[in-house]
Amino acid sequence: MTVSLRASDPIVVNVALGERSYDILIGRGQLALLGQKIAALRPGAKVAIVTDENVMRYHLAAAEAVLAAAGIAATSVTVPAGESSKSFPVLERVCEALIAARVERADLVVALGGGVIGDLAGFAAAILRRGLDYVQVPTTLLAQVDSSVGGKTAIDSSHGKNLIGAFHQPVLVLADTALLDTLSPRQFRAGYAEVAKYGLIGDAAFFAWLEANWRDVFAGGPAREHAIAVSCRMKAAIVSRDERETGERALLNLGHTFGHALEAAAGFSDRLLHGEAISLGMALAFRFSAKRGLLPTTMAERVERHLAAVGLPIDISSVPGGVPGPDRLMELIAQDKKVKRGNLTFILARGIGASFIAPDIDAADVRAFLVQQLAER
Repeated sequence: MTVSLRASDPIVVNVALGERSYDILIGRGQLALLGQKIAALRPGAKVAIVTDENVMRYHLAAAEAVLAAAGIAATSVTVPAGESSKSFPVLERVCEALIAARVERADLVVALGGGVIGDLAGFAAAILRRGLDYVQVPTTLLAQVDSSVGGKTAIDSSHGKNLIGAFHQPVLVLADTALLDTLSPRQFRAGYAEVAKYGLIGDAAFFAWLEANWRDVFAGGPAREHAIAVSCRMKAAIVSRDERETGERALLNLGHTFGHALEAAAGFSDRLLHGEAISLGMALAFRFSAKRGLLPTTMAERVERHLAAVGLPIDISSVPGGVPGPDRLMELIAQDKKVKRGNLTFILARGIGASFIAPDIDAADVRAFLVQQLAER
């Protein structure tokens, strides 16, 4: 299945970071503008496209065609699909391929893919020749609303997710919503978890809108573009105020402390996709908040109902193959990037749209909560 190369007028969201500011263009057919935008941003630059085997089959030829039509020389590097590509061996392979292709500091890397490719290609761009500019062309819902925006790039460690990386902002994000037509229902649902996250963090009205309109978001059209734009605007505003996550930006990790631990426990595999892990993590974060008396249990149940209604997991017992016991999960949680001097930091909530950063959470309380969840679910 290929997508139309006719571009609709995009919704434009600016990420205001001074000299590092850039636009996110949201709408159907935006891939058709790739050559035009790159020629305007970096006249005379060559392009190196980094993609994966799945995305290559659907979208690489179209990307190469629009670059060629703009007179832009391009090369491509294709890696295996999946989280396992966020690793030192694959990073080395990408870097060596870009060097062999004589990619220079004035050239551009294009990350054509989902969150894995965005993280991997962005990190390669951050370190190759001490820094290349790059463009994000996210092909999944999760990447369009979250990982392509904000400049977080990384690979995984055996100790946990995204532990080796750098902040490196793109110069442009082209969020072509037509590319989402090629996603499987499971992949789209997984990305929707990050959309719901924005409502839960700080926009109760948006969460209520999603409860009423999620079917239209899944169906495509204006509702989908609206949901993506609202998500990107919220992330852009937070990143503009706290680029390097020294404060407020940590709110974007709602559900990620529990979720990353579960994702690592599942071996970063198709047993549990990233968005599915975040859905579980958000359900756990709201239950934990209710257990601590921060919000009514009925509010946590409302969050669970919506996530379950769209087909996302909310119970630890739903992870295929099961998860390890509380001690191993606590070991994985202890590797979370928000840990400071050994103290746990969680993103908890006082209500829907009222999340906050909770430092110095007692590890014993978290372990007792996990013991309860593993026993009850």
